[in-house]
Amino acid sequence: MKISKEIKVALLGIVALVILYFGFMFLKGSDLFSDTRSYFVVYDNVDGLTVSNPVILNGVQVGSVQNMTLMTEQNNNILVKIEVLKNLQVGDSTIAALGNSDLLGSKAITLYLGNSQKIYQGDEKLIPYKESSITDIISSKTVPIIDRVDTTLARVNKLLDSEAKGNIQGILANTNKTTEALNEMLRANQQNINAIMANVNALTLSLRQTERQINLLARNMTEITDTLKRAEFNKLVSNANGAVSELQTAVARLNSDEGSIGKLMNDEQLYENMNRSTEALNLLLRDIQAYPKRYVNFSVFGRKDKYKVDATGRVIGLDEVKDLQDQNPQEFRTVPDTVYVPVPDTSKTGKGAAGLKSN
Repeated sequence: MKISKEIKVALLGIVALVILYFGFMFLKGSDLFSDTRSYFVVYDNVDGLTVSNPVILNGVQVGSVQNMTLMTEQNNNILVKIEVLKNLQVGDSTIAALGNSDLLGSKAITLYLGNSQKIYQGDEKLIPYKESSITDIISSKTVPIIDRVDTTLARVNKLLDSEAKGNIQGILANTNKTTEALNEMLRANQQNINAIMANVNALTLSLRQTERQINLLARNMTEITDTLKRAEFNKLVSNANGAVSELQTAVARLNSDEGSIGKLMNDEQLYENMNRSTEALNLLLRDIQAYPKRYVNFSVFGRKDKYKVDATGRVIGLDEVKDLQDQNPQEFRTVPDTVYVPVPDTSKTGKGAAGLKSN
């Protein structure tokens, strides 16, 4: 059977159209030999996203962008149609994030499956999300800086106008004059400055020498103080030892029968004799205080004045004694049992001397 030329041309055209179609679909990113499902995502802006851009899951391409439609009735949002592998568990918690796929700014949609409670079967809408790209971050950080730089440059330009330039030049001229005047003053007073610096150097050297002398004096004072402390401590210890030795000797003598105090402490007979003597002396003194006229007569320039000492030790005059004798005659006639001391009568001599007279 002979095929005509027309049939051959028709078959060739059909084959060419099929190849063109599959080639176009391949260029669009469609997998011609695997089952896929379509899903939709709505974005407010898809700047840089084009048809056939990849859909990525965990770094692996699992689909591509098939179509983008502008929805004028919904605030000009863009409806993006994507195709992914059929065996993916896409569900109600799957997120389709639009972001950069490389540093050149190419866009891609990244899927985050999540823990979906409902598994989609195709043609459902996924949750949209836009990731911030490096360009967006740089733009957000650099735009305010650029604005500030522009503002600063505008202020500098305004400062450097004709009037400001004149003021700056005047300030610079005055600064130059001031610098020249200061240099002239320094040159004129160079000798004085040198003398002052020399005096400062000499003073510093003197202070250093004085510091060394003060340090030496402080060390000497420390040594003297330490020596005095040791000497005083040794002397104190020696005096304490001597005092203790003397105290021990005195205690030993008191405990022995040597000396008056030792005998007084150890001899009971001597102690009793002293007690009896003391009691007799007390009785005698009390008698003398009560009846002084029995023992003593006072005469000054021929006048005899008699006195009496009462029980409290107060001296009573002659008139008071007479009153007492008149009031208590019996008491003055009675001679108490006291020590009797005979006294010679010297009143006949006429010399007015005081004498002792017994009753």
